[in-house]
Amino acid sequence: MSCCLREQTLILARDYIDLCLGTTRQSPSPNAEAMRSLAKEMEKQYQSKFNSLLHSFIATCGPDPSVNLKKVMEELVGDGILNWGRVVSLFTFTGLLARQLYAEGASIDCFKRLAETIADYLGGEKREWLIQNEGWEGFCKFFQTAKEVNQESTMKTALFAAAGVGIAGITFLLVR
Repeated sequence: MSCCLREQTLILARDYIDLCLGTTRQSPSPNAEAMRSLAKEMEKQYQSKFNSLLHSFIATCGPDPSVNLKKVMEELVGDGILNWGRVVSLFTFTGLLARQLYAEGASIDCFKRLAETIADYLGGEKREWLIQNEGWEGFCKFFQTAKEVNQESTMKTALFAAAGVGIAGITFLLVR
């Protein structure tokens, strides 16, 4: 499994960024479908917070947003705790970033670098965590469990609470 994690992560990141850019196509896997669903739900729930973070990020990121995206990812798990909620918030933030950069005329290379930054971080630096959590198949199982319980469930609340902590970490990074 470990040899393929970076590639699987890259496929997921590219798929989600493409979705945010308006490229409509069939989801490449159940894992990608799960990410699409949870990230879009998170985007709706935290839209005003993400928009505020996005504007701060773009104002300070410089010519290559992928460099500062790496710093955001590190800050997101600055307390040493990675969980699926934080992973989803990372994808959500990156998708919104890509959408904004697209509106500002960014090149295709910019979006490729954003996807590669996610893949390098999650599929490389955090590979052990992914392995311990059954990789993207574990994410898909997590999504199925969250989907099976009702909207007011403890699991969904926990997912978004964990993401909220991650969003707070991004906020902290951007106001420093």
